[in-house]
Amino acid sequence: MNFTVTEQKIINEISRTLDSISTDETEVLIEQIKKADRVFFVGVGRVLLSLQSIAKRLAHLGIDTVVVGEITEPAITENDLLIVGSGSGESAFPLAIAKKAKAFHAKVAHIGSNPNSSMKEVTDYFIRIPVQTKLNLPNEIASIQPMTSLFEQCLLLLGDTIALILIENENIDMSQLWEYHANLE
Repeated sequence: MNFTVTEQKIINEISRTLDSISTDETEVLIEQIKKADRVFFVGVGRVLLSLQSIAKRLAHLGIDTVVVGEITEPAITENDLLIVGSGSGESAFPLAIAKKAKAFHAKVAHIGSNPNSSMKEVTDYFIRIPVQTKLNLPNEIASIQPMTSLFEQCLLLLGDTIALILIENENIDMSQLWEYHANLE
């Protein structure tokens, strides 16, 4: 395969997956982001990298975001939202953090592939990215890419889509966003 053929296959997978994400679930998440005093993010591995990008993008919109584990992480409260990224919903660290957040009465949103995971017991909101898992669940979108690449890509693009919706719905002047951009670079 050459580059053009391969990149088109990947783009088609991403497009098909993003088209399969529930608009209703996404709108609920957006409302919860707007209501929260702070939005915390937790995940592991490449999922964490996508979540860090989403946290940074939302911070550019003036939303108070925190990545769990940062040295300056404040206490979570009942006024906050924890967004958990976990395709399987079974990753030990995000699951433990979600349980702890619920103990402090924070809202928990899970973005994942498996709607019936262990995360379900502590999740207030679920946004499904219906990509292929090792569980072979119904309606999964198969991928030619290795492991969970399609999940991480769509997670990142879901975050950017949410950011653009917030910009449009809140009538945010994009030229004003630079005030939130890092300036010690």
